[in-house]
Amino acid sequence: MKIYEKLRNELKKRHLRITSQREAVLSVFLENEGEHLTADEAYEKLSHKNSHISKATIYRTVDLLKEMGFLSKVNFGDGMERYEVKDLNTHQHHHLICTKCGQVYEIKEDLLEDVEKLIEERTGFKIQDHQLNFYGICPKCQASKNEEKNTEEAARHSIK
Repeated sequence: MKIYEKLRNELKKRHLRITSQREAVLSVFLENEGEHLTADEAYEKLSHKNSHISKATIYRTVDLLKEMGFLSKVNFGDGMERYEVKDLNTHQHHHLICTKCGQVYEIKEDLLEDVEKLIEERTGFKIQDHQLNFYGICPKCQASKNEEKNTEEAARHSIK
């Protein structure tokens, strides 16, 4: 079943209207998958499409889509509430976040399934989802840092 059909079915089940604005908000996240948009960024992208939708509608719809399980809120430690489309059939993926440039890389493998099972067995807690973020310096920033270091060393040697 396609995601829009699932959305329509879930809205009907909750006795909520199926509106073009709700579908447009979901579509902007689908079209920009991997970008981890904020609600404001979603608003910007929709306003560029000449879509007549208010910022308040975007915020309400993002909250609704999150509540219904279509979007997940992700926190990258930058103080921004970001969202991504949640794969309704699998757990959330994990992220590598560069603390220098802010670039976010996705790890598609679910590395915690065995840990989840162990926690459930030991605690009786039924885990529905999880998030895991790794913070560090990406290869590109490492390379530029090494380049800066080599340039500084070369400058020091030329001054002597």
